[in-house]
Amino acid sequence: MIAPPILENEPERQAAVEKYRLLDTMPEDNYDNITSIISNICKAPISLITLLDKDRNFLKSRHGLDMSESPRELSFCGHAVAGDEEIMIVPDAREDIRFKGNPIVTDFKAIFYAGVPLVDRNGYKLGSLCVYDHQPRILEENQIKALKSMAKQVMMLFEERFKTFELEKLQSKLYLRNEELKDFAGIVSHDLKAPLSNIIMISELLKESEKNLSYQSLEYLGYLKDSSKSMSRYIDGMLQFYRSEELVTEEYDHVSFVDLLEDVISLTIVDDSATVVYMPEIDTTLITNEIALKQILINLVANAVKYGDKTPTKISVNLVEYKTEYEIKVRDNGSGIAPENLTSIFKLFFVATNEDRNGKQGTGIGLATVAKLLEYMDGSISVQSELGKWTEFSIKLPKKN
Repeated sequence: MIAPPILENEPERQAAVEKYRLLDTMPEDNYDNITSIISNICKAPISLITLLDKDRNFLKSRHGLDMSESPRELSFCGHAVAGDEEIMIVPDAREDIRFKGNPIVTDFKAIFYAGVPLVDRNGYKLGSLCVYDHQPRILEENQIKALKSMAKQVMMLFEERFKTFELEKLQSKLYLRNEELKDFAGIVSHDLKAPLSNIIMISELLKESEKNLSYQSLEYLGYLKDSSKSMSRYIDGMLQFYRSEELVTEEYDHVSFVDLLEDVISLTIVDDSATVVYMPEIDTTLITNEIALKQILINLVANAVKYGDKTPTKISVNLVEYKTEYEIKVRDNGSGIAPENLTSIFKLFFVATNEDRNGKQGTGIGLATVAKLLEYMDGSISVQSELGKWTEFSIKLPKKN
């Protein structure tokens, strides 16, 4: 008997085996189906998917054999991995110098062997897909072809497993990064809000003492106050954006559409310069995340008011119920959105209009927050507009049970 040789690139090959995290894992149907099929095709009582570990041959899938590993020094697979052949075939192991006296041959009667190395995309041989028989024999050409094809299928399963782990790792990193950003936004909000509030308050106090201030000084104080308020809006918007996920839970609410709209109207319409009508007038109960949907509608209605250029600003909110989803359309008679901006308005910090009706610069955070909330709710938002005439946002939300 001759033990399988250790390869020159053994450390790299071993690392390639370990990256798939398959060693010492339980049987899985995807692999067991392959060994069952190849056993039937090759008419062999035993078929295995093996991984060559440091000092053992781990059997990831075994058909016709009740053991999970064998010593590496006794393995046929070790010779298949060390060789240069696409398939290693041993017609009669009793007559092969490499296997004479091998306990696998003498005790388990493994007389015939055929194994195809499992080769990754970097050329490392990880193990084999193999069949054993208790008597000398040969394989037919179609059986050899099937064994090679199934070995490729095994490697495809290995690669899919590795990609899944990489995606999970990436998702974990993104989650941690998002949590860090939320923490950062909270810290920045806390640390900056207080000084900004002080600046605004001092500006107002100084303006009240305007007898002792020149016109230019009063003008500068106005700039300071407006800038402070603008920065405060940015901070509030960023905090809301990074904490938007917290508004969406896995528990759904039964929400009266009429009550929801009345709450939104009371929070956004402060005078007669804007009116809101909604359909249907007959109440409908939505099963959704109430807080998140309210925040979305507040953003859209408030935007319609802020950027309205007509008196009065007219806003309509229309609910349509389909078999599997709700559609809510929010339409206004405002200044509209330029066609070249329609695809960008949901991007963070993108501002489609220089100033609102009060001369204030937008933050470009509100609509980005709306889009993010809807993403968490498995919904979507789209927009249509005619510059100078109207804008309509269409929200689609899946019905929840």
